[in-house]
Amino acid sequence: MHLTLLKSKLHHARVTHAELEYEGSCAIDTALLEAAGIREYEQIHIYNLANGERFTTYAIQAQRDSGIISVNGAAAHKAGPGDRIIICTYAAMDAQEAAAFQPVLVYLDENNRIVRQRNAIPVQVA
Repeated sequence: MHLTLLKSKLHHARVTHAELEYEGSCAIDTALLEAAGIREYEQIHIYNLANGERFTTYAIQAQRDSGIISVNGAAAHKAGPGDRIIICTYAAMDAQEAAAFQPVLVYLDENNRIVRQRNAIPVQVA
C-alpha cells in the first residue's frame, strides 16, 4: 500500500504577478523553491485563500531572492496579484517511509520572505 502525504508547503505566499499569456506554470523565487524542497517542473497544488480556488500546475524558477510568485497561463484566472495562497507538494510512499517522514513547512510574510520553518503542523485545539 502507498500513502500520499504532504511533502512540503509554502504557507501564505502572496501572488506578485498573474501572466495570462506566459507559458503555463507558477514561477516561484528560486530561494523559496530550495527552502521548501520543491523541484523545478514538480507538480504543485495551489489553494487560494482570497477566493477558494484550488488548482494544480507545476513550478518553475523565478529570480532568486525576488519574492516573485507568478501564476501563469490559464491559472492566472484563478489567482491575481495580492492574493494569499498556499502552495503544496505531495509524495507517495509506503507505510514504513511514511512513519519516519516529516514535511518541510515554510511560512512567509507579506513580501514572500521566510519567517519560520517547521516539520509539523501544531495540533488544532478547540
